[in-house]
Amino acid sequence: MKIMIIGSMAFVKDMVAVQKELQSLGHDVSIPADSDPHLQDADFVDSLTANVAFCIENNTMKRNFDMVAAHDAVLVLNHRRNDIDGYIGTSALLEMGIAHFHGKKLFLYNAQPDYNLVRWAHEVAIMQPVILDEDLSKIK
Repeated sequence: MKIMIIGSMAFVKDMVAVQKELQSLGHDVSIPADSDPHLQDADFVDSLTANVAFCIENNTMKRNFDMVAAHDAVLVLNHRRNDIDGYIGTSALLEMGIAHFHGKKLFLYNAQPDYNLVRWAHEVAIMQPVILDEDLSKIK
């Protein structure tokens, strides 16, 4: 299966590790177009001015949307971040929406938080992703 891994770029090193694991299971796996600067500088995710400039210059949002459309499925790495278990950031939520619109399979690495606690989880629940509970063998 052709899978795109998405999530907060704070998880970019985990994306690379999960990419390798999925490839060993026979999948064709991509990570976001803006992964390199995040791999080179862990603070880039919170350097918003530099990040915005990079993303505009490299048309990152459209490139990632195109990548989502070209894959069979999207796997959201939704680890704990900002004191939220199952965190999904704004960009990942947008990419999930694109995947849902195109009829792609949606997988969450971990369970999402209750939508009564974080409002965006309501939209995630509506898209009905498969919760993997960190078990990549559940991807079918």
